[in-house]
Amino acid sequence: MFSNNLKNVVAGLAFGVTAAGFAQAQSVIVKIDGSSTVYPITEAVAEEFQKAEKNAIKVTVGISGTGGGFKKFCRGETDISDASRPIQKKEMEACAAAGIKYFELPVAFDALTVVINPKNAFIKQMTVDELKKMWEPAAQGKITRWNQVNPAWPDAPLKLFGAGSDSGTFDYFTEAIVGKAKSSRGDFTASEDDNVLVQGVSQDVNAVGYFGYAYYAENTAKLKAVPVMNPKGQAVAPSMENVINGSYEPLSRPIFIYVSEKAYQRPEVKKFVEFYMKHGAKLSREVKYVPLPEKAYVGNMEHLTKGKLGTVFGGASEVGITIEELLKREAKL
Repeated sequence: MFSNNLKNVVAGLAFGVTAAGFAQAQSVIVKIDGSSTVYPITEAVAEEFQKAEKNAIKVTVGISGTGGGFKKFCRGETDISDASRPIQKKEMEACAAAGIKYFELPVAFDALTVVINPKNAFIKQMTVDELKKMWEPAAQGKITRWNQVNPAWPDAPLKLFGAGSDSGTFDYFTEAIVGKAKSSRGDFTASEDDNVLVQGVSQDVNAVGYFGYAYYAENTAKLKAVPVMNPKGQAVAPSMENVINGSYEPLSRPIFIYVSEKAYQRPEVKKFVEFYMKHGAKLSREVKYVPLPEKAYVGNMEHLTKGKLGTVFGGASEVGITIEELLKREAKL
């Protein structure tokens, strides 16, 4: 019995294509997976890149969540991993064990957004403490009504929608709100696909959820964003301006792509990453993320050119890093 690959080669030869040429045609693909938050940027870049290359290079972009993406990346199954948080220690160890070295490239900033149903008339803002009371592990099976969080809120069922446990958004939100990454109640509707969460909140007047800003910006007719009290006691709504000025804390965060060093040696991956760094700022803005200053993308290219591998985060999650702090840190890599 022929294997499927051998059958394909034979078929190619039958049409006058050499086996070497067929193998080359099969290999001109850039494989990306990971964060649903980073997906809108990477997908926009992929679409423009494929147009520019007249579809000679194919780019596939999956959304298995930041954690799911790193699992594939550290097994060598993908060339690039989208990540809405820095790589964690256990993922660094998995990559090292498999001989996978990588470049860490910040591509934009996100305003992680808390959303409610537009028909909700009683929520004007929320504090971190109120969000913690909703989402902490101790709330499971106990905090099930709005007035249990704040007595001024109505005696109505509290319906929660949030990121799945393989999502970097889940890690970041729990770190920022509960105080420990992955520390969360489990009795809520969870998904790595943010569109599922959008639908859930938009269809239930008693719902509250969270995800990346781009998914809120695409659905402003179906959702209402909640201003969150920052450490200075200001109720701040998610927006590009408030991320840039540093007032949207603690839910402002950098987002990344991780590029395999080995994959970067392939011309199609190198071309794609260079295209990403050249057009990422414009396309980030178009899909409602906060682009980094131009020098950040130039710095990323310098890291690639000089072979500066690894992460500046050391495998630990961090909350509240500003654009300015990120650039200072990246410059030291």
